[in-house]
Amino acid sequence: MQPGIHPAYRSVVFRDKAGNLAFLTRSTATSDKTIEWEDGHTYPVIDVEISSASHPFYTGNARVLDTAGRVERFQRRYGLTGSKPGAAS
Repeated sequence: MQPGIHPAYRSVVFRDKAGNLAFLTRSTATSDKTIEWEDGHTYPVIDVEISSASHPFYTGNARVLDTAGRVERFQRRYGLTGSKPGAAS
């Protein structure tokens, strides 16, 4: 690597407040906020919106979409019966 052209690669804490998860890793990301980690050292902290601790897929809280119910609701709303025009009832 050429000196002086690459960003600093250092230890950073990524924190997901919604999932109550924080982990220490190395990154080039920067932050003005800091946090004291379990080892007693102070590291920059990056707050993330979602992680494996709060994502519905990983937590098992994923919603199943009811496509049949949506079609029926659409048909009720617009008065469609599903039969073709001119077909015998």
